[in-house]
Amino acid sequence: MRCAFFVRFPEVHTVKKYTAPLVMLAIFETVAVTLWLTKNNIFYLFNFSYIGCSIALGMFLYIRKYKYARRVVQLLVGLYMLIYLGLICRENMQIEGFWYYLFTGVFEAATIHYAVAKIFGPLVFGRGWCGYACWTAMVLDFLPYKVPQQPRKKLGWIRYITFAMSLVFVAALFLAHVGNMERIMFWAFIIGNVLYYAVGIILAYAFKDNRAFCKYICPITVFLKPMSYFALMRIQCDKEKCISCGKCKRVCPMNVDVTDNSRKRENGTECILCMECRNHCPKGAL
Repeated sequence: MRCAFFVRFPEVHTVKKYTAPLVMLAIFETVAVTLWLTKNNIFYLFNFSYIGCSIALGMFLYIRKYKYARRVVQLLVGLYMLIYLGLICRENMQIEGFWYYLFTGVFEAATIHYAVAKIFGPLVFGRGWCGYACWTAMVLDFLPYKVPQQPRKKLGWIRYITFAMSLVFVAALFLAHVGNMERIMFWAFIIGNVLYYAVGIILAYAFKDNRAFCKYICPITVFLKPMSYFALMRIQCDKEKCISCGKCKRVCPMNVDVTDNSRKRENGTECILCMECRNHCPKGAL
C-alpha cells in the first residue's frame, strides 16, 4: 500500500496579512538587541522585546477581528510602564524625567524611551504611542465619551505652556543645585500622574470628549506632532470605494479627516491609529 503525505502551506495572502505585526516585532527586537549590546544592559532586551511582543499581539488580534485588540495593548504596555517602570523601578517616564536625564547628559531610561517612542519612532508609526501605549490615555479611553460630542476647541496652544512648565521646573532644580534629585523626580512622577488623570477626567466630562486632554493639554504632543507629519504608517482612503458618508469623521476620537490622503489633511498629525474609522467604514475604503 502506498501512502502519500501532503503538507498544506498557508496561502500567500494569509501570510501577507500578518506581515505588519511581524515587521513591528522585528523593529522592536532590533532596538532591543542593539541597546542590550551597546549599553551592556540586558534590561533593554527585556523591555523592548516585551513592548514589541505586546504591540505585535495587538495587531494580530486586530487582524483576527478581536474587538478589544487595542485595549489589550494599552493595558499590557501602559500598566507595565506605569506600575513596573514608574512605581516599582522608580523611573520618571514623564517629560520631567526626560529633561532630568537630558540635563545630566545620560542616555538612559526616559531619554531612550523618548527617543524611541516619541521623537524618532513617530517617523514610522506616527502617534501610535497615544493610541496603544500611553498610560494616561489608557484610563481616559474607559470614560463614556469615546466619540467627541462637541466640535474641537481651539485650545491646542495650552500644550506649549505645559511643555514649557515641565522644562522650567527641571531646569530650576538644576540651577538651584537641589539635592536628592532622583527622589524629587520620583515624586514628580507620582504627583504629575495624579494631576494628569484628574485634569484628563475633568476635561473629558466638561467637553464630552475622552481625548480632550490629549488634544489640548498633553506636553508630549509637542514632540509627537512634527514627526508624525512624516509617518510611514498612516490611514489612507481609497477614493474609488469611498461614498462620502462621513462615518469615519464622526467616530474619530481625534477629529482627523482621514478621507484626505494629503499630509496636510485636517488634524493629520493627531491620528492615533486607533482604527475606529476603518472599523466603521461601510465600504472598506480605509
